[in-house]
Amino acid sequence: MALKQHKDAGVRYDQQVENSRNYVLPFIANTKPLQPGTRVLEIGAGEGGVLVPFAEKGCYCVGVDLDKVRIDIANDYLGKEVAEGKMTFLCKNVYDADFLEKYRNYFDVIVLKDTIEHIPDQEKFIPYLKNLIKPDGQVFFGFPPWYMPFGGHQQLCQHKFPSMLPYYHLLPRGIYKAALKMMGESDGTIEMLLEIYDTRISIERFEKIIGESGFKVKNKTHFLINPIYKYKFGLQPRKQWGPVTHIPFLRDFVTTCVYYTVGL
Repeated sequence: MALKQHKDAGVRYDQQVENSRNYVLPFIANTKPLQPGTRVLEIGAGEGGVLVPFAEKGCYCVGVDLDKVRIDIANDYLGKEVAEGKMTFLCKNVYDADFLEKYRNYFDVIVLKDTIEHIPDQEKFIPYLKNLIKPDGQVFFGFPPWYMPFGGHQQLCQHKFPSMLPYYHLLPRGIYKAALKMMGESDGTIEMLLEIYDTRISIERFEKIIGESGFKVKNKTHFLINPIYKYKFGLQPRKQWGPVTHIPFLRDFVTTCVYYTVGL
């Protein structure tokens, strides 16, 4: 059953701000100093809340998203900061030639929070980010591994039972689609969930792409309980048990979120 934040932009924004302030920004700051003038790009910025704590530290922030409605909300919520030249929000594709021309090797930090699992052809996209960061820049990735109990984003389902049923997104695509239909989900919801099915990413594949792209992992944390669950479900964040983080494949099934910073 869709949660309140899936329908309420204000709730999403508030959760983005608090989660970023308490977890995302401190994690990035462990390996990349954040100070006035630091240039930060968020891809998949939505309502812009993740960037707020960075702007509070004096960073210049650019947020891009393909959803114009959400970018319009960001420009509304953060209109003062935009007017003051502290933040910019664009409905833009980072592959666009004019975007690359303007921002080539421009950013100190790139943030992808709950975004990479929605982007097609990650083998092309992740290496492309090298065009946008400075030589000493870093990229943050935070995402739910595909094989974890709700890696299919079942919480987006409109009906309670399919939204609470774990692991069934791992069924073959055709059977998964049929199951969603049988449980009463609309064609729009099914299409959305199948898009996630097609762009899914595991810890193993992510680390393989990172290595093949020439990036090096600067910092990583695996979570048994995703920090965002504090706001969604009232659960306290908990890091994954150390030995599990070193067991390939198994870790995907029991890790609800991973944080990585990578650099060249």
